[in-house]
Amino acid sequence: MKSAIRTIHPLAVATALAVVTAAGADAAACREGFGAAFTNAPWTDANFFPLAVWLQVPANAERYRQAGINTYVGLWNGPTEAQLTTLKKSGMKVICAQNEVSLRYLGDPTIIGWMHGDEPDNAQSFGARFGWSAPIPPGKVVGRYRQMRAADASRPVLLNLGQGVAWDGWYGRGTRNHHPEDYPEYLEGCDIASFDIYPAVHQSKEVAGNLWFVARGVERLVRWTEGKKPVWNCIEAARLDNVDGKPTPHEVRCEVWMSLIHGSRGIIYFVHQFKPKFVEAALLDDAGMLKAVAALNRQITELAPVLNSPTLRDAVTVQSTNAAVPVATMVKQHAGATFLFAVGMRHGTTMATFALKAIEDGEIVEVIGENRKLAILDGKFADRFDPWDVHLYRLESRCRAVEVRVSPRSFQE
Repeated sequence: MKSAIRTIHPLAVATALAVVTAAGADAAACREGFGAAFTNAPWTDANFFPLAVWLQVPANAERYRQAGINTYVGLWNGPTEAQLTTLKKSGMKVICAQNEVSLRYLGDPTIIGWMHGDEPDNAQSFGARFGWSAPIPPGKVVGRYRQMRAADASRPVLLNLGQGVAWDGWYGRGTRNHHPEDYPEYLEGCDIASFDIYPAVHQSKEVAGNLWFVARGVERLVRWTEGKKPVWNCIEAARLDNVDGKPTPHEVRCEVWMSLIHGSRGIIYFVHQFKPKFVEAALLDDAGMLKAVAALNRQITELAPVLNSPTLRDAVTVQSTNAAVPVATMVKQHAGATFLFAVGMRHGTTMATFALKAIEDGEIVEVIGENRKLAILDGKFADRFDPWDVHLYRLESRCRAVEVRVSPRSFQE
């Protein structure tokens, strides 16, 4: 079960020239490598981008499919024959535990991956009456990974870690609090690295409302895996334990695009509500959020061939008029067009000016999904970013890389 509490120390961004680019692995190279290594899954399909829900009952699979979800991650007390049959009927893929049942389905493309138990990096419960033990040692995670690969090497193994990925001070790690050096060792035990942190509903003052913790965790996983393994992450889409508030659709969209821009290659929505009463599929009961998530998923699915294409490094410079609000970017080229994805990294307003080399004056920039266009002047175009805004741009011309004048790292240790 996910914890509702998550964080990380503030970013050091002191310059108005806020050039922030993804530190992620090349999506196309990762996908190509996955296709070669894991043949029993859709990893080579350029039109497939993983959009998942965490630990949901298969009976809701069709409703989730209609909302653009294509993958289940985790099955409660499963997988069982009935669960896998229901998912197969709905066309839903699943990443699940290896057990006697699932190992009989090795020839079934419904199962696209295996998974560890959740958050082994956190202190482990002895039960409600007996307290907590230390985290599961990385060596045990690696050992279990080897067992799963020995049973089936045609599917990748996903490891989802806790908020300590992004927040060194997360006390839920018990005796391993403030030991981020554990994480590269944990990551030896997986093929897909994932983590969760939920800042919109977080109850720690250090984290609450600081959506950029999501991006920092993604960046760290990319760095710790040396860009050699796909990184996924969990996104809050319900109130969890927070009885006073829940994420807004605007915040969810921001967190998702922060994740993608910083290197995430799979999104897992966490949709449970624990208080004031337990609701497993809270997203399905929230009409406004469901509509927004469905629209977001449609957009990501439409852009899947772009997201799965190589990322252009050092292809844009960004000047922010508000030094406190850096703007992170990712540049792709696909089917003769250049795509620039941008997100404001702080709760504030700024004007961002984007400079891309070899873009001619008078050309028009389409702002995807916003029914507006921008003109290029002197090889640049500008746009306004309100708090936690995301803007996605499409240019018909191809651009060349330009020199980045500051470090591309968006988070300083």
